[in-house]
Amino acid sequence: MSNSLPATVGVLGGGRMGAGIAHAFLISGAQVRVIERDEASAAAARERVMGSVDKSLARGTLSETREQLGARLSVGTDYQQFADCQLVVEAVPEIWDLKVSSLQGVEKVLAPTAVLASNTSSLSVSGLAGELSRPSRFLGLHFFNPVPASTLIEVVIGKQTDAELVDQARDWVAALGKTAVVVNDAPGFASSRLGVAIALEAMRMVQEGVASAEDIDNAMVLGYKHPTGPLKTTDIVGLDVRLGIAEYLHQELGERFEPPQILRELVAEGKLGRKSGQGFYDWSQD
Repeated sequence: MSNSLPATVGVLGGGRMGAGIAHAFLISGAQVRVIERDEASAAAARERVMGSVDKSLARGTLSETREQLGARLSVGTDYQQFADCQLVVEAVPEIWDLKVSSLQGVEKVLAPTAVLASNTSSLSVSGLAGELSRPSRFLGLHFFNPVPASTLIEVVIGKQTDAELVDQARDWVAALGKTAVVVNDAPGFASSRLGVAIALEAMRMVQEGVASAEDIDNAMVLGYKHPTGPLKTTDIVGLDVRLGIAEYLHQELGERFEPPQILRELVAEGKLGRKSGQGFYDWSQD
């Protein structure tokens, strides 16, 4: 194990993002504890993490066996299992009250020296810190979807975050084999703010009949070397997730982030992208 990584890492929430974060720490050598809301969700989370492990094993990138990795992963429903973690990353949905109650619940069981982080992609890290007893031990660690393939982690520094945590977080990111960008807390940070701005303009272009979703995406992939176009990325992230972020940025930064009508309509119709089988693209055969 890299000496830079905490020996025991907790992840709150075992959905697509949480499972990806757990996988990243697990294959890098940490003991990982994932907590979910109920036993069924916990079982599903374990399957997700081990499914990612199987893919890594198939690629021949791991030196450990499935049994060794599985032995270092525990999944449950009790926050108390985080008690000896040096780092816990919260990865619950982007709902303010849910984030706050989840973070407060975790903080209660952590040692005073432990670090608590949020995987939020847009909510204020300083604002969340203001709801905690130890805001100096809190920061944002924004992983990207899909976590195993993404090489970027955004380290978001709140107004009260200990300065030493910045260097520590950089070391953790490097130990995961990823690259850190350090951003001071601001609406949407760097990645969501720029990514959503491009995606919203792409949606307006579809809405106005400028070009098809596929042609707009190809313009960005071929012309600007984006690995995936903004509309396909939106489908992968989830249209509902993008709408939530856009509404927050609209409230914080003004009219340029107003969600286009096409986004609202697709979400209202349940067309949320890859997870629902339909968004700007048809994913039903995926």
